[in-house]
Amino acid sequence: MSAVVGAFVALVSVAVLGYVVGLTGVLRAQDELVLSRLAFFVATPALLFTTVARADLHSIFSVVFVTNVASLFVVQVIFLLVAALIWRRTRSEATIGVLASSYVNAGNLGVPVAAYVLGVGAVVAPILLFQLLVMAPIAFAVLDGDRQGTGRRVSLRTVVARPFRNPLTVASLLGLLCAALGVHLPTLVMRPIDLIAAAAVPVALVAYGLSLSAGTKDSITLQRDVVLAVLLKTMVQPLAAYAVGRWVLDLHGAALLAPTLLAALPTAQNVYVYAVHYRSSRTLARSVVLLSTLLSIPIMIAIAGLLG
Repeated sequence: MSAVVGAFVALVSVAVLGYVVGLTGVLRAQDELVLSRLAFFVATPALLFTTVARADLHSIFSVVFVTNVASLFVVQVIFLLVAALIWRRTRSEATIGVLASSYVNAGNLGVPVAAYVLGVGAVVAPILLFQLLVMAPIAFAVLDGDRQGTGRRVSLRTVVARPFRNPLTVASLLGLLCAALGVHLPTLVMRPIDLIAAAAVPVALVAYGLSLSAGTKDSITLQRDVVLAVLLKTMVQPLAAYAVGRWVLDLHGAALLAPTLLAALPTAQNVYVYAVHYRSSRTLARSVVLLSTLLSIPIMIAIAGLLG
């Protein structure tokens, strides 16, 4: 347990550094966008490629993935039942709410947590791919077909092709291809990729802390949709992952810690980007991203302490 908590201390320390440099003005609020883009488009894809390409495919597509998908569906069904059937939210509002309550930050925060706390960075890859290749396209199809979204319909080809323009998707798929075919790239090629990949975790964490230093300046709300989404994301999803892992799949120790911990990741910032693009539930998305992010660290530390 001390090793797990120690890994979290390292992660939190770097995130706190980002928060401090943001508060003191060493880095500006707009620098968070630069760091996030560096992590998203360059460093994290390199890290995903190197970890997945060298990983055992059996360790990637494991019960961790199955457990997380099960917990994801649990919270999505609960939000849909409440928001769509009881509160009568529109399709766009319900779709953004479903994403906000279940779409985990697998890229910016999931990769560092998996790499440093669990010791297997590749374990987050199938979750990331599932969100980008399955969840997001389905959500886009619903939002694109809703006249309260952008006001125009988008072709099926556009919806299907969109995930493959995401560098995290491309890097993960290329890594999977190398792992499946047993391709080992020469050291001369892998060394610069490894060098770039080494920057992924610290850059992402500094950007994460920097975003928190300016986050309270954005308007948030505690309306019932937000409260429901935050509770589902931070409490129900990890509890569901634990329940499925412990009593359905009979997992113990590290095998149970991994899915529970990854299910406790906060809502990804992508959800707010989607809400802005489709002009629906922007305040809800922004509020859930911020509140779940603030709550996630203590919750994940508690999970690591209890299950580690």
